[in-house]
Amino acid sequence: MLIPMDAAQPQQLKAYGVVFRSLKTGGRGEWLLNYRAGSFLLERDARTERDAALNGVSAELVSDSDVLDIRGQIASSNMEQIPLEKAPKVAVYVSPTSSPWDDAVRIALQYADIEHDKLWDAEVLGGKLKDYEWLHLHHEDFTGQYSKFYLTYSGAPWLAEAVQRNTQMARQWGFPNVAELKKAVARRIRGYVENGG
Repeated sequence: MLIPMDAAQPQQLKAYGVVFRSLKTGGRGEWLLNYRAGSFLLERDARTERDAALNGVSAELVSDSDVLDIRGQIASSNMEQIPLEKAPKVAVYVSPTSSPWDDAVRIALQYADIEHDKLWDAEVLGGKLKDYEWLHLHHEDFTGQYSKFYLTYSGAPWLAEAVQRNTQMARQWGFPNVAELKKAVARRIRGYVENGG
């Protein structure tokens, strides 16, 4: 079963969710990089077909000869087949008080119905990164400075709460200030990436 990701796919985000759930229930597949905008080739099963149909995801049933043709196109072009054997455990690095509507990635993951957890400094420092295969970071400021916000939002309740929350976290983990806390968190994340996370 081919899940196209080109213009023939009316629900790209939902398509990722169908692939994720297929892998989560033991299915296998391939990510066809540069073939029809990064389409997916999955084992055909009734549960995945039903999931795709219920989510408005286009799924094309392909024959063995179609698959051979696809593999030939991939082999002769700037394309690649990446095996997909299990659903990744996903986390998003985000403040525990952040609103879901402030975060485009969490909105996309929720829309696609892809399971994910939220991690923040305590979980990173506590060694939880090893439990995940995929960590999404935003454009984070790991300097522990608030100067860019103080210029515009001085006195705003949300900024005062963020400063208090981060200061409390630094004390809880034995750091002299927020800058040292954030530096330690950044180093843990760097180690996670260097070790293949």
